Amino acid sequence: MKIIDGKGLAEQLCDGLRDRICVFATRQGRAPGLAVVIVGADPASQVYVAMKERRANSLGIRSFRHDLAADTSEDDLIALVDRLNADPGVDGILVQLPLPRHVDAGRVLDRISPAKDVDGFHPVNVGRLSIGTDGLVPCTPLGVMRLLETVVTDFRGLNAVVIGKSNIVGKPVALLLLERECTVTVTHIETRGLHGIVSGADIVVVAAGSPGLVRGDWIKPGAVVIDVGITRMADGSIRGDVAFDELDPSVAAATPVPGGVGPMTIACLMLNTVQAAERRV
Repeated sequence: MKIIDGKGLAEQLCDGLRDRICVFATRQGRAPGLAVVIVGADPASQVYVAMKERRANSLGIRSFRHDLAADTSEDDLIALVDRLNADPGVDGILVQLPLPRHVDAGRVLDRISPAKDVDGFHPVNVGRLSIGTDGLVPCTPLGVMRLLETVVTDFRGLNAVVIGKSNIVGKPVALLLLERECTVTVTHIETRGLHGIVSGADIVVVAAGSPGLVRGDWIKPGAVVIDVGITRMADGSIRGDVAFDELDPSVAAATPVPGGVGPMTIACLMLNTVQAAERRV
């Protein structure tokens, strides 16, 4: 079984972006700009934002961080988004989720200019993805596809099972696989007979947030497994949705947790930022 090295592949992707960033900066007199907005002091969000900042700075992307108090009003947050939309030095806007309960996340995300929506969550970009036109694709699904492309040469006719139907991962991944001519089954918490469905899949993408949900004997020989799930356990360890240690050597390839999808998600955020900058000019 091949272990797909998400960290190494993310480095390759970022290395390829450096030349594009240099060309952009030379032609425009400025580097691409990424604005990150974080509301409150959620520890996980703070860690994720810091990782994104470090990656952006390492590539020469200007990072504009806006830390807002947890009691910031929805209107004040939207006013900041409006200012960032109008700022010519900002090419990408990312509002870190989750937001406090008193803020309507949908209203805030809808306010981001589709051209600067590097998370790919705006309804315009979601619609473009659904009809196969050129929008900004959510970072994790984009990373999933890039990982699959390293081990799958022809997607046409393959049976793909996506476990999880979220707007952030499950649905976009299903659309991207459909675009590649896979036959796609999307499962969720109410799906019956999950074992039997997964056992016939050539590609399994798991994004359920349920540690060890998919057992090793569910996966058929020659299948490819992408584990998007990541859960910190009570003992401090991190586990994915797939019982990785149970996978048979006959499985073609699988991503580890950590070190699989996570690094590619951040790398694809950088890719989206560079693409957004290039398209805007």
